[in-house]
Amino acid sequence: MTAPTREDLRDRLGDEARTWLDTALADAARSAAASREIPGPRRTVAPWELSFASTGRHCGQEQADAVRVLLLREARPDARTLTRLYQQGTAAERRAVLLVLPDLAPDPADGLPLVEDALRTNDTRLVAAAVGPYAAEHLDPHSWRQALLKCLFTGVPVGAADRLEDRARGDAELARMLGDYAAERTAAGRAVPVDLHRLLALTSPTEQP
Repeated sequence: MTAPTREDLRDRLGDEARTWLDTALADAARSAAASREIPGPRRTVAPWELSFASTGRHCGQEQADAVRVLLLREARPDARTLTRLYQQGTAAERRAVLLVLPDLAPDPADGLPLVEDALRTNDTRLVAAAVGPYAAEHLDPHSWRQALLKCLFTGVPVGAADRLEDRARGDAELARMLGDYAAERTAAGRAVPVDLHRLLALTSPTEQP
């Protein structure tokens, strides 16, 4: 996700929300600096984490995603904190955590469990966020194929999947799974999602000159 800059967000917010944002980002920056000076888990909840949870109330739901992502990037929480924010958060908060994984969870052991959890839900906001750049980089082939089927099942456009064409090209196993899924839908008298045909076309091998 290419999040708006702090200046972009301030232009979109009212006076009270701008003041709130400035304070929240300052708290996040102090937390990041303190973590660099004294690494290791904290026993108390940092002020910016309270702001992270109350973002929608102060900035409005339309800007909440971008503000939460900005807070996370400013605070640079460790993997333990990211996991806690995800596990204890609302769907909107979980989505923000998923969106910053490429920046803040370079070790797949830290970020993949969160992606996998999101893909077990039927929340389209979480599924769409889970199939972003982090999944494209780190999900193994089987899990990535299952993620695409999850998109079809929940109605998330497959275009949300990062590096879709690169990973789908020539994937015979994905083509087989899509064929089986289409056959199951047809046998049950249910429509086959249009995106399935798009995916199936992408699985064709690259034509040789």
